[in-house]
Amino acid sequence: MILAEEHDIKQRILLAAKKLFAVQGFDGTTIRQICEEASANVALVSYHFGGKENLFGALFENFFPNQKIASIDPGFHPVEGVRLIIREVTMYRHAEPQLISIIQQEIILNTPRIQKIREHVMPMWQMLRHWMEEGRRQGYFTFRSLDTAFMSVTGTLLFHRDQEYWMLLREEQKPDVEALADDLTDFILHGLRYNGE
Repeated sequence: MILAEEHDIKQRILLAAKKLFAVQGFDGTTIRQICEEASANVALVSYHFGGKENLFGALFENFFPNQKIASIDPGFHPVEGVRLIIREVTMYRHAEPQLISIIQQEIILNTPRIQKIREHVMPMWQMLRHWMEEGRRQGYFTFRSLDTAFMSVTGTLLFHRDQEYWMLLREEQKPDVEALADDLTDFILHGLRYNGE
């Protein structure tokens, strides 16, 4: 019973931190605010996580698909590998918009915490880059610069958002996540000058 209660409190703290960091940023959020949101004692952050910095890292240990990424076979056909990353990132962005917001804020501000993010996110981006390079080597893609193509693909995947800023220019209804994944796949493969169907 005590273990279940401790797990529940830890989970509530993690969910509260994720919510508040996404809205207010890491630096704009206090431990007290997190604990108020989680209905938890302030001392429990130190007890369970060892402080706010470690709590930040715990978000990626708990809400980022580390095991799923580790299980992906890097020997996939390069085009299928690129398709897989596009789909998985799109689905994850839909499922975890708060964590995506945290990642984007940290990258834009170039905080010391991006090193923690890199530990979790870079294996996926390294696979994408590998498959893009392999796809070009095998003649499936004919883009010129790997660096430019890679940054363009990651930018498309990371920063495609429905923000209020763009609403004046939108004419179509927001697509569901499956249609969005298909649209992004088509767009990215055309950008890579994919020679297949």
